[in-house]
Amino acid sequence: FWLHSNCLEPRNSPALNPLYSSSAMSEAVVPDAMVSPAVGGLHGEKAGGPAVDFSYVGIDAILEQMRRKAMKQGFELNIMVVGQSGLGKSTLMNTLFKSKVSRKSVLATAQEKIPKTIEIKSISHDIEEKGVRMKLTVIDTPGFGDQINNENCWQPIMKFINDQYEAYLQEEININRKKRIPDSRVHCCIYFIPPTGHCLRPLDVEFMRRLSKVVNIVPVIAKADTLTLEERDFFKKKIREELRANGIDVYPQKEFDEDAEDRMINEKIREMIPFAVVGSDQEYQVNGRRLLGRKTKWGTIEVENIAHCEFAYLRDLLIRTHMQNIKDITSSIHYEMYRVRRLNENNTVMAHANGIPEHHLAAHEM
Repeated sequence: FWLHSNCLEPRNSPALNPLYSSSAMSEAVVPDAMVSPAVGGLHGEKAGGPAVDFSYVGIDAILEQMRRKAMKQGFELNIMVVGQSGLGKSTLMNTLFKSKVSRKSVLATAQEKIPKTIEIKSISHDIEEKGVRMKLTVIDTPGFGDQINNENCWQPIMKFINDQYEAYLQEEININRKKRIPDSRVHCCIYFIPPTGHCLRPLDVEFMRRLSKVVNIVPVIAKADTLTLEERDFFKKKIREELRANGIDVYPQKEFDEDAEDRMINEKIREMIPFAVVGSDQEYQVNGRRLLGRKTKWGTIEVENIAHCEFAYLRDLLIRTHMQNIKDITSSIHYEMYRVRRLNENNTVMAHANGIPEHHLAAHEM
């Protein structure tokens, strides 16, 4: 410091240094981040500034870490669609993801013969939206319910689902397993119910009864625009009664509700099941807006209008609100049950090979 006019002023004070102008001073302000918390008063209070919160640790930053890691890895979703030919399975898939993701969209030929038996075809796509990458696999089951004799027509589908569990299990029990196991397990099965307006067919009941034990099933009424609103409500109520009477648990299952909030949200969804949906990949101009819909003589059925159909509720369930939960239930419930059963079978086979009596093995498992 220099002594000047009986006052103490710094060496670089504007009063003493003509080169240090007021504009230069304003540009030389030290950023807040560089100021030590101890400067400017007790408890880290800067002069004229807010107090620094010393209780903050930064635990909430883990959410950002998880988001960055998930964004790098991307996501996987495997959806199976099951139903008779002509119910709009391919169209609904294209409508859900607003792109050509269905089997028919990928085929080179316009026409396809109905197969004599069920052929399961899966097609994978890489979809990106706002920087989020997803590998979407659509598994189609052409030929289901199209034959005169549909006895045991669910068996190829059941086998396919179990084969994906088996492939995942074999990768998991390898000594040198992959850092990230490719997930081909079926996360959700959308079952298309014909819009008869009366009741479920025995084929529908038997399929959902058997498959609901190994995969998440979401039933939908296909081409719901063929029913009046009264017919639709009656049909939905009838289907819910038949599902309860036959002990069929469709997604979201009551026993997997995690808390009261989940239970309240899922109850509203369960009251709407099965979703009465209309699919369309055609855009039309309605009141100055372009939207997906089906044009008729009487007007345009808007696919995303909840007053016209329940497609928006189905999309929210599958993509916007419950996608992660669907994947978690597949992994922690359905796959886990398959894994336990398979490992128990292996233990039994090994015990018999080693000559261990079965009652000793049962006692050991207990």
